[in-house]
Amino acid sequence: MRIEPQWIDYNGHLNLAYYNVLFDRAVDEVYELVGLGPSYLERHKYSTMVVEAHVRYLRELRLEDPVRVTVQLLDYDTKRIHLFEELRHATKGWLSATSENMTLSVDMTAKKVAPFHYSVLRRLERLNKAHTALPRPEAAGRSIRMPRKS
Repeated sequence: MRIEPQWIDYNGHLNLAYYNVLFDRAVDEVYELVGLGPSYLERHKYSTMVVEAHVRYLRELRLEDPVRVTVQLLDYDTKRIHLFEELRHATKGWLSATSENMTLSVDMTAKKVAPFHYSVLRRLERLNKAHTALPRPEAAGRSIRMPRKS
């Protein structure tokens, strides 16, 4: 992916909001693969909503930096998806940011959490089998806290 000029802030690097745009675009591609794209909403009146996210900003990105995002399925159940993403410089490979997210399946008519359609669960199962072979990201499951000095 490419960084768009209007995403650069007055400090000369990618504004923090647009890291999330890049992460979200990558998840959209994964959702298409597992059957959770716009047609899922149209057909079933179900969608997904992120209920928790943890982003770590590790290294600045600038306008000229090409980027790529990888998405790893850490876990899922009938109503939730737990993802971990890494945003890297596309040619040099260094890590710029990570995002860990918990997403819920939502019945958009009732505005309530509801199970994924069976076809989505089958695809999530296949993706999970492939991703269980990957090492768990070291940063997965981190929390935010200020260490107290004794």
